[in-house]
Amino acid sequence: MKNLFVALICLCSWSLTAQEFYDLETIQTIEITFSQTNWDQILDDAKATTEDYTLATSVTINGEVFDSVGVKYKGNSTYNANQAKNPFHIEMDTYKDHDYQGYKDIKLSNVAKDPSFLREVLSYQILRQYMIAPLSNYANVSVNGTLIGLYSNSEAVSKTFLKDRFDSKNNTFVKCNPIEGAGPTTTDLPNLTYLGDDVSSYAAAYELKSDEGWDELIDLCDTLTNHTDAIENILDVDKALWMLAFDNVLVNLDSYIGGFAQNYYLYRDDYGRFASIVWDLNESFGTFSMTGTGNLNGTAAKQQMSHLIQINDDDYPLIQKLLNVPLYRRMYLAHVKTMLLENFDNSSYFETAQDLQGVIDAAVFADNNKFFTYDNFLDNLTSDIGGGGGPGGPGGGANTPGITNLMDGRVDYLLSLTDFTNVEPTIIDITSSDPAPILNSTITMTANIADATTAYLGYRTESGAPFIRVEMFDDGAHNDGAAGDGVFGTELLIEEFFTEYYIYAENDQIGKFSPVRAEHEFHTLTATSTNPEVGDLVINEFMASNDETAADQDGEFDDWIELYNNGTSMIDLAGYALSDDVEELTKFIFPAGASIEAGEYLVVWADGDTDQEGLHADFKLSASGETVFLIDPMLEIIDEVTYFDQTADISYGRFPNGTGNFQELAPTYNAENDVVTSVEDLTATVVYDLYPNPTSDVLNINFEQPENITLHFYRADGQLFRKENFADAGTDFQVETTDWPTGIYYVLIQGTDFVINEVVVIEQ
Repeated sequence: MKNLFVALICLCSWSLTAQEFYDLETIQTIEITFSQTNWDQILDDAKATTEDYTLATSVTINGEVFDSVGVKYKGNSTYNANQAKNPFHIEMDTYKDHDYQGYKDIKLSNVAKDPSFLREVLSYQILRQYMIAPLSNYANVSVNGTLIGLYSNSEAVSKTFLKDRFDSKNNTFVKCNPIEGAGPTTTDLPNLTYLGDDVSSYAAAYELKSDEGWDELIDLCDTLTNHTDAIENILDVDKALWMLAFDNVLVNLDSYIGGFAQNYYLYRDDYGRFASIVWDLNESFGTFSMTGTGNLNGTAAKQQMSHLIQINDDDYPLIQKLLNVPLYRRMYLAHVKTMLLENFDNSSYFETAQDLQGVIDAAVFADNNKFFTYDNFLDNLTSDIGGGGGPGGPGGGANTPGITNLMDGRVDYLLSLTDFTNVEPTIIDITSSDPAPILNSTITMTANIADATTAYLGYRTESGAPFIRVEMFDDGAHNDGAAGDGVFGTELLIEEFFTEYYIYAENDQIGKFSPVRAEHEFHTLTATSTNPEVGDLVINEFMASNDETAADQDGEFDDWIELYNNGTSMIDLAGYALSDDVEELTKFIFPAGASIEAGEYLVVWADGDTDQEGLHADFKLSASGETVFLIDPMLEIIDEVTYFDQTADISYGRFPNGTGNFQELAPTYNAENDVVTSVEDLTATVVYDLYPNPTSDVLNINFEQPENITLHFYRADGQLFRKENFADAGTDFQVETTDWPTGIYYVLIQGTDFVINEVVVIEQ
């Protein structure tokens, strides 16, 4: 079946070989040069006093040289002035406006407490499947020509990070770590307890990274402690539940759930809600032992740590207040079970860990400043390691759990608990009464749900906005069939072109989401303002992210829209219009004299620069998605296309040319749209497997190399049926198909630098 219909579309060759700074399969090379030979003493002195950056003559990253860069030591328990390998913070723009691939802050951890060298990178890879989290990989770091060693290289939670993930960066931003660092005498903890309205009561436990925001943080603490019924107005509860689930499953006690209730950030998004961001995972998988009430000594104790730890402790209101709300507790249990089944019960995390171990093996061996032996590195993926370690490390015979030894026992323990052996709901056959609804129409969303007492539809019409949760009913009065037949339904007004949604169902014991990674992942619906038939004049192709595909007459690489004349005679375009706003359909009106001949193409630059010569529209295309309209002189919409996130230098066009459905294409600027790449070309470039095909319950997609992918499933009639986002790099992906109608589906698989078209057969 794989050979029925396959096409690979590659970006330009430079993007195939371009090195990504957080590529999991590549060890970065960072070379720091100081003019002083006593650079280590200078950095130690700065760490002990001002914590200012020291001027490095240059920093070279993967061969690219940057002069005049700020460097300092960082860290609390992993820093020690008497050791050769200390953690670094490189700030590219301290002295000059430098960045590397858009990154200005480079955080390098010295792996002082992890014999396996895997904990931080592997933990972030797992976490990114469920919530916004930093990227992480490895770097070899040298100073003045001498190799210091192999470091974990994790993306800084900075304003650059915020802008990329939240599309804003100036709202309240809080680092939740004690200002003086956590230690045996620390009593001021960032645990979100309400301490009154005096800012001074909070100043030692939290670091405000924004210009202002103390009042918002105090309001969060007050609401969490005293007004939990209003918590969703000020806290992104789903992200908080995913954070708590992650910390618990991975026994990550150097976190909110542990002794110091620390190592996370809070950012208040544009909708007024605080989002949790996890960071500093070097002691996950059981390296840290403090719970706040004692220590979990030994691997067995950590394997059997309660999944509801701190649930009745006033000092942990994020746990106590949320998990004592039945709805949130069942959602939390659903998240814990999803994380267990998707990563640990099926051992996929172990395969990822082995792959990472293979990438860094030689670099660990060559690291003469590592805190454990090379044999410890080889063994700690599976076996406990005693003794050794850096500052604050195991030492003195203390134990660092083997990762699989810990997690095998933990999975067995958790999945044997009643909370997870109870029958969970099942959600199949999610259906819209109109898969391509008209804007401002009302549709019915239904799903077959078993073993549930209550079900909800969560939906939103703007990416990043809070989901609105409405109840679904099995009462026969909501277009759901007969009362009690297991079909739940609710009406949904389609107010925007995009609707993102998920289904959540629960019984008295546990909940279940569809998709299971909601709210981080979701299903989508795409609306149209009308249903125009394909006519003589059509939008044929466009590009919303043009880095180097085609330049205008001034050499600028701008967005562009290509029209095509399907007819047999010339069309006078005077009075026709293009727009990206249904409320303003005449944003760009073609001037007198504009025309398009039969079988010909015409390109309009969507660059917002009407002063340039030629056809330049007074709007730009959004690479994150919107709708483009083509309007005739009678102000009727004659063509439109709605699209989602676009990849740089990949166009979106009709195939077959002029009449077909829109799909990602190798750009054919001002020419016929074509898909020509063969199966042989595909397998030579991207190695992947898609199985089983036909399928009835699950579709697996496996890549040889880690990928970020998006899947578009089209029905045989060309209508978009479903979109699945897998935003974080992995090699193995699954799509549940148990609720899909029998039939043929065309699948567009969009990766970082490729697009694949497949055909899948569903047999129920």
